[in-house]
Amino acid sequence: MANIKNDTYLRAARGEQTEHTPVWYMRQAGRSQAEYRKLKEKYSLFEITHQPELCAYVTRLPVEMYNVDAAILYKDIMTPLPALGVDVEIKSGIGPVIDNPIRTVTDVEKLGELHPEQDIPYVLDTIKLLTEEQLTVPLIGFAGAPFTLASYMIEGGPSKNYHKTKAFMFSEPKAWFTLMDKLADMTIIYLKAQIKAGVSALQIFDSWVGALNRADYQTYIKPVMTKIFSSLREEGVPLTMFGVGASHLALEWNDLPLDVVGLDWRLPISEARNLGVTKAVQGNLDPSLLISNWENVEKSAKEIINQGIQKPGFIFNLGHGVFPDVDPEMLKRLTSFIHEYSAEKISQSK
Repeated sequence: MANIKNDTYLRAARGEQTEHTPVWYMRQAGRSQAEYRKLKEKYSLFEITHQPELCAYVTRLPVEMYNVDAAILYKDIMTPLPALGVDVEIKSGIGPVIDNPIRTVTDVEKLGELHPEQDIPYVLDTIKLLTEEQLTVPLIGFAGAPFTLASYMIEGGPSKNYHKTKAFMFSEPKAWFTLMDKLADMTIIYLKAQIKAGVSALQIFDSWVGALNRADYQTYIKPVMTKIFSSLREEGVPLTMFGVGASHLALEWNDLPLDVVGLDWRLPISEARNLGVTKAVQGNLDPSLLISNWENVEKSAKEIINQGIQKPGFIFNLGHGVFPDVDPEMLKRLTSFIHEYSAEKISQSK
């Protein structure tokens, strides 16, 4: 198992007091790193993830480069879908494109099942490589949530409004709930396989669920998320929920059997807690600031840390992922600042 020397992230995720605020960055693996871009000249995302040595290297790189407190497995939320019979391709500059989008209940019923050892052995081998030999920080496994996966499967690719997805949800409720159940079962199997292989924590990305209002979330999504998190709860690893533009759902997530509520930059941490978020929180620097100047980054980071450390159970992250224009040196400097500033403030408060 993992030789974890720095467990700050795990302790914060469980709501425990830490000596400094742990930090990691969504999409920290790749994107803005020169070493990664060099690899991408030769290999596609799917090709990298299918080669455990290479994938482990990309996952490990930000830990070594930035000194973050956790690694997140390098892969895409689409990784398990081909096993279900979904014809998905990651197209450069576009994102996931699906040639056989779902249109009817028959399309839903045709979907297969995920058998991790046969269908995605390379993911499990990458995890084993990282946790048995290479990492001294926790490895976070992850999956896309059913709504976000369904949005790609129904729209056929990225969308700005999710009209087709929501229309299917409203007009074909039987097919919708069948699809949710199939994707929930796949997610549970997928994430339990990641835990068995060695990950120390899990994050579920419901990137696009902010497109729904609270009442529709409660009706069409919350039951399936309760099912997923209730099943994963048995495994005893910290569980995090995250989505973009979903501040209105923060209390719904707080209600789920999970440990950490991930916030994007739209909802300040102090405000989330005042609203009633009682779980550990993760967030939430606006990633756009990273291509601003250091003074702006430092000012915002201080505000976020000052709010976050008011209660145990705080993990610093971005409000969304690192994007390609970000200078790795900025992330390195930010990580050092978070560690030093938070340690000083926590020490002063004792």
